[in-house]
Amino acid sequence: MTFPTATAPLPLRGNRLTMGLARATLSLAGWRIDGELPREPKFVVIVAPHTSNWDFLLGVTAKSALGLRVSWLGKHTLFRPPFDALLRWLGGIPVDRSAPHGVVGECVVAFNNASALVLGLAPEGTRKGESRWRTGFYQIAAGAGVAILPVAFDYGTRAVRLFPVLYPSGDLNVDLARLTSLYRDVRGKHPRSVMQINTH
Repeated sequence: MTFPTATAPLPLRGNRLTMGLARATLSLAGWRIDGELPREPKFVVIVAPHTSNWDFLLGVTAKSALGLRVSWLGKHTLFRPPFDALLRWLGGIPVDRSAPHGVVGECVVAFNNASALVLGLAPEGTRKGESRWRTGFYQIAAGAGVAILPVAFDYGTRAVRLFPVLYPSGDLNVDLARLTSLYRDVRGKHPRSVMQINTH
């Protein structure tokens, strides 16, 4: 089984040992990584479907196998002792979701100020019920002028699928239709029957 590997100018993390352990863990669990990472220093990763807390562990293992440094946003209430230091070490950034527009603006500024940054986001608003995508990830990518890398956690084929990047065109509805179509045959750990897009 082969794995793609993060190389400069991407933000890198880990070493041959940590990458090897993560790859062995995925292989033993019957998972693989399909696709290639973009050779760009800055982009937004969106991961879907998000239907289980197990997705977090899968994501952490996958990024370690790739040797990629990924930052991600989490509810500020999760960042409490004794786990706050670990979550930050894993790339977590606490945010207050009651002010989403402020979060988007801060992320755009972070991209503009960074020489290399990969930000991972789950566009869905919930792990249960209907799958409703929020558009903050698109606003961040468009505002920062960076690409979007769609990634699927496909429990049906046990593959972490890296799709080709999408560069925001400025037409939100067209770009979202292209993105969501990639996930039409992807099955989450707890499959959903409906995918909705919240453009408000």
